[in-house]
Amino acid sequence: MRGREGGRAVESALLATLACHALAMVAMAAVLLPMMPGGSNPDDAARMAAIATHATAWRLGWLTWGITAVSDVALGIALVAWPRVPRGRAWAALGLVGAAVVPDQLAQVRWVTRGVELARAGDLAVYLAFERAVFVLTAAWAALLYTAASVAWCACFAAAGAWDRRLTRLSVPLFTLFAGASVAPLLPSSVHLPSWGVGAANAAGFIGLELWLLLLLDRVAHLARPDAPYGRYSPWRAPRRFRGAGLLDAVANSRGLHRLLALLPVPRFRSEIRDVVYVSYVVPAAKLEPLVPEGLVLQRLGPEGAWAMLTFLTYAHGHFGPSLAGPLRRLFSSPVQTNWRTYVRDPRTGREGIYFTTNAVTTRLHALGGRLMSEAPMHLLARGEVTRDGKGGMRVVVDPGEGSAPDATLELTPARAFTLEPPWDACFADARAMLAYCVPQDRAMTTEPWRGCTTREEIDLGIPLDACEPLEGKVVSRVAEAIVGDARPVCFRVARVDFLLRGEERDVWDT
Repeated sequence: MRGREGGRAVESALLATLACHALAMVAMAAVLLPMMPGGSNPDDAARMAAIATHATAWRLGWLTWGITAVSDVALGIALVAWPRVPRGRAWAALGLVGAAVVPDQLAQVRWVTRGVELARAGDLAVYLAFERAVFVLTAAWAALLYTAASVAWCACFAAAGAWDRRLTRLSVPLFTLFAGASVAPLLPSSVHLPSWGVGAANAAGFIGLELWLLLLLDRVAHLARPDAPYGRYSPWRAPRRFRGAGLLDAVANSRGLHRLLALLPVPRFRSEIRDVVYVSYVVPAAKLEPLVPEGLVLQRLGPEGAWAMLTFLTYAHGHFGPSLAGPLRRLFSSPVQTNWRTYVRDPRTGREGIYFTTNAVTTRLHALGGRLMSEAPMHLLARGEVTRDGKGGMRVVVDPGEGSAPDATLELTPARAFTLEPPWDACFADARAMLAYCVPQDRAMTTEPWRGCTTREEIDLGIPLDACEPLEGKVVSRVAEAIVGDARPVCFRVARVDFLLRGEERDVWDT
């Protein structure tokens, strides 16, 4: 548990420093750069006058870099507290960060106090002499120490197992660039890089640093949430027919992007769904237990709780998009989606709901959005089809191509009535009792053990049981067969559903 908690602190620290560096870079570009040596204003006198005139903006701009320095120290402290990192490496990195902060903040404090006074005094020669001194302090000595601290961080994360080849390939040129930009102001005037060159090198370096921090966040998060055969962390593979499939894989499998985008609130989503085809199996509970995540328990059925239900449903969306889009939601696409679920209970709260073992949809935007901004185990289909013939028959195709989505082919025709054969009849008194269990599932649940909580997506469906039309026919699915074996399904259709995702909430575990 200590390792998990320490890893969570490192994740939070990486998120904080990622955000702080982004904010500081915006402040540099929008506020500070016209007043910096080598910046966008080559006229020294005009730069000095700008500082005198816009002293408040100058001070606020540098404040963002002060906050960034605090976030760097926080990351160093989190690494010291993380049991996966050797003590010597962690303390060395923290010491280098502390050593970098001292000249960095000293220079910045002097620039926003004494620097403003000199700029207002109007003596250009005196101001430029002062400027050169503080610029060397922050852009050379502090930057060199920050670069050394970053190299020490590389050693810490590598020792913790939060490293990969992408980080190695990025780190070598990135910190070589930072080191070169840091040394440049210390070289003799005959050979040193001009101020604008130092600024350009730092700008490129800080953009690379954001990517470096995101990749680190990805690797740290992967330690707490490794790949799994089912659920949100089952590996994504896009069908190869999609252009840029490899890039889609990298984005969708990124724990770092998911951690970052999951900070955003999940908006309310609506869709006018049509032709929902349910396929359900009742199987020995032992077959479904491995699908249930830590922190939830399987809902059991029948005598002595020997049975449990697996359902997959496939349907066509109707303009699936956020409610706040209003009438513009008509511009959103209507993909085919398939959801595969077991029925679970949270033993801490007693709440019941469903747990999605896998989901898939035919559009890249919906697939990536669901995958990265929520805990939904979304994948991308190569093709999906839900069609109805004139006699009420249904053809459903769930085609994963070469991707990681599930598969299914259904050829179904209307049935006169529901037939509950063994073991269904041991679990439900009649068909209506079966539908009352299977259909009104308005809560999707999963768990985040690394965070110590249960995540709930509250959904409004409002499906009347009388709207369920029995179907019979052929169901072929390699994924279903691997789970349920030769169990016989019960199938039915619901013609229309007004879908509303009301949002995502978390129940914190008491530990």
